Amino acid sequence: MKIGYQGVKGAFSDIAARTYFGNVKAEAGGWKRDHIEPNEGTHDALHNTGTAYSSDRSIGSAAYADSAAGYEEVCYSEFVDMLRDLDLGTIDYAMFPVENTTTGIIARTYDYFQYYNVHAVGEVVVPIRECLIALPGTSIDEIRSVYSHPEALSQCNGLFKRCPQMKPVVYEDTALSVAYIRDAGDPHKAALASDLAAEIYGMEIIERDVQDNDANMTRFLCLSGRPEYPAGADKVSIRMVTSHSPGSLYKALGIFASLDINVLKLESRPIIGKLFEYCFYLDFAGNLHDRNVREALRRLEFDCRELNIFGNYKSSELAL
Repeated sequence: MKIGYQGVKGAFSDIAARTYFGNVKAEAGGWKRDHIEPNEGTHDALHNTGTAYSSDRSIGSAAYADSAAGYEEVCYSEFVDMLRDLDLGTIDYAMFPVENTTTGIIARTYDYFQYYNVHAVGEVVVPIRECLIALPGTSIDEIRSVYSHPEALSQCNGLFKRCPQMKPVVYEDTALSVAYIRDAGDPHKAALASDLAAEIYGMEIIERDVQDNDANMTRFLCLSGRPEYPAGADKVSIRMVTSHSPGSLYKALGIFASLDINVLKLESRPIIGKLFEYCFYLDFAGNLHDRNVREALRRLEFDCRELNIFGNYKSSELAL
C-alpha cells in the first residue's frame, strides 16, 4: 500500500501518516478496513463506493519502504502532484493538512479539492511541537537564519521577537530545511521542524516547543481516490454552492438546525473562474445512514446549485 504526503521523512505530514495508519492497523488487526455501504437510494452522490486497492505502477517521486509501518511512503514537493496521483490510483491514500489551531484554515489545500475526484476517508489531529534545530554543538546565540515552511515560521513569531538576531527564511518543507542546514554545515543556520526530523538527519535540538501556542495542532484529512464509508463514521464533510440570492446560506444552515444536526465547521472559498462567487465546505456530525442526515442532504440538494459529499468518516477525538 502506498501512502503519499507533502514533504520528506520527518515532516509533520509523515508523523500524521504514521499516527493515522498506525491506529488503523491497531484497530483492524492489519490493513483490512471495515466498510459499510450506504443504503440504496440514500443519495445519488453515494452510489460509486469502493474499498482501498493496491497499485503496482511505479512513480517518479521519492519512495521509501517503511517496514515497521507496513506501507510505502511516497513523498511529494507539491500537493497538486499528490492529488493527481491519488486521482489516477498511483497511490492509495494521501495525508492533507487542512487547518491549524494557531493559523486557521490551510486555504490552498481546500482550493485543490475543487479539481480532483478525491474523498475524505478519515482524519487525525497532530500536535505541532516545533523544535529549533541546528548543527551539533551550536549555541543559540550563534544562529542568524532560521529556515522552515512558512506555516511553521508563522506559528513561532514569539521566538523571533525573543531572539531578534534570528531572521526567518522561507523553505519548502520543515524536515527538508533540516536536511538543508545539515548539508550547509553553517552554525549560523538553523531550522524549525519536528524532533523526528532532528533524529532522522542527525541534528541537535537547540530548544523544544518554540511554537507560540502550546495547543498548536494541525488537522489532517486522509484522502482516497474512491469513497469509503467506515463502520462507526460520525462526521460528514460536504461542499456546497448556494444560489446567489439573499438568505440562501441562512436557509441552508437552517436545514441542519431544524433536524438537530450539529454543524462543526464552515469555510468559504472562492470559485475559480467566477468573480466573487464562493463555495462552502461544511463538516457536521452524523452518519450517512442516519435518517435526519439523509433528509438534510435531500433538502440541500433541492436548495443548492451544487452539492458534493466529500466524505463520511470517523472523527478524531481532538477534532470534535
